[in-house]
Amino acid sequence: MSYQTIEFAIDNGVALLKLNRPDNLNSFNTQMHEEVREALTQVRTSGQARCLLLSANGRGFCAGQDLGDRSVSAEGQMPDLGESVEKNYNPLIRAIHNLEMPVICAVNGVAAGAGASIALACDIVLAAKSANFIQAFCKIGLIPDSGGTWALPRLVGLARAKGLAMLGDKLSAEQAEKWGLIWECVEDAELMDKAMGLAQHFASQPTKGLAMTKRAIRESTSNSLHEQLELEKEYMRIGGQSEDYKEGVAAFKEKRKPEFKGY
Repeated sequence: MSYQTIEFAIDNGVALLKLNRPDNLNSFNTQMHEEVREALTQVRTSGQARCLLLSANGRGFCAGQDLGDRSVSAEGQMPDLGESVEKNYNPLIRAIHNLEMPVICAVNGVAAGAGASIALACDIVLAAKSANFIQAFCKIGLIPDSGGTWALPRLVGLARAKGLAMLGDKLSAEQAEKWGLIWECVEDAELMDKAMGLAQHFASQPTKGLAMTKRAIRESTSNSLHEQLELEKEYMRIGGQSEDYKEGVAAFKEKRKPEFKGY
């Protein structure tokens, strides 16, 4: 498939998906949703990808929804934003969450509205020092969607989540790192090299175990201790029967570098 709003390729286990509407700060329109959906399907089903790196071209990561793609006027019928969320944004966040591999996001500039929520749906977020995160929804009478109200309190706590969501102030990448919103803030010139290096590392690791790890951590937020212990037991049972576990133990005993296959 040829793409007009994204760039996408899989190479040596790394799926690189770049948002590519730089003149619109990579805001989402219907076509971009369709192309991202197609690319994520390939990531999930091709059998070639073991890590996804999400990034963007231009001076911004993603400004959220392209408001020019919706018809809003005082005289006309108002759009059903719930339908837009149901058809486009919710499936996108679920697709990112459910990928059985590490998902890295490299935020190169502003991540606003749904753009911020999409970044925070990823497992590890790197951001350039010039980047910032804005919960812009409150400026137009809306709420943080795309999992924003789920991710924010889990990452920074209730007080900061409410402040970010209700004030809509810019949060610098450096402050986002201090608050635990992202993994790391890096120099602008180093962002893509560092993100790609991390993606290449994950593509050589025991992907099945990493997928269970991120799933277990996510489920811990709603499980009791007993439920989490039972979940860990089951995942350890599954992991212990994997080829990667067998290879990891053999490599340790033989004092060599393991060659994981991801299953």
